[in-house]
Amino acid sequence: MPRESKKSKIARVTEFCRRMDALYGEEPSALDWHTPFQLVIAVLLSAQTTDAAVNAVTPELFERWGTPELMAEADAAEVAEVIHRLGFFRTKSQHCVECAQMIVADFAGEVPQTMEELTRLPGVGRKTANIVLNKAFGIVEGIAVDTHVFRIAQRMGLTTASTPLAAEQDLLAVIPQELWQGVNSQWIRHGRATCTARVARCDECPCEDLCPKRPVRHGAGKAKKRSRKG
Repeated sequence: MPRESKKSKIARVTEFCRRMDALYGEEPSALDWHTPFQLVIAVLLSAQTTDAAVNAVTPELFERWGTPELMAEADAAEVAEVIHRLGFFRTKSQHCVECAQMIVADFAGEVPQTMEELTRLPGVGRKTANIVLNKAFGIVEGIAVDTHVFRIAQRMGLTTASTPLAAEQDLLAVIPQELWQGVNSQWIRHGRATCTARVARCDECPCEDLCPKRPVRHGAGKAKKRSRKG
């Protein structure tokens, strides 16, 4: 199969984004938050767990330590008790406190609004920073590549990267900037509903004609993976 040109890839993913927007549109954040600081904490907590699980613990968490100043003075062990239902809760509780302390000490209690400054915060990587910039400040500086976005990008033939961080750079190179904002929520919803990890439900996908991985269905993908391992 001949290698796809960048122009063709841009046209294909642009149409994919258009169809995703028509299918899913805009939706509010699945995480509950009221301030940029609370969004930082909620997204930080969401790693390796569900948004619903995070929303179950943040009411008490934010009632007790809902500002950077309060969280900076919190005992990480007490924070851990509140969020103990979440995965990696001890590490996350430490990050919550340290993140708040840096916001207070280095940013006068205000969540920073640049990628460079946000990623200095403990527990905050590019994915979290992208979400905070987008949702809290309306700044679109990149694409938050989570497991769903990463999977779709691979199946769509948009990246051969081995990590989400590297995949983001491939996506930024082919997706027009004005479409970046919709990728996160729409691709995530598509990954949960149709292009799932276990099997790609290609017959139910409105973008089957755009996807070079469309034969991967009904367990075929899993079989191929096993055969490659030998």
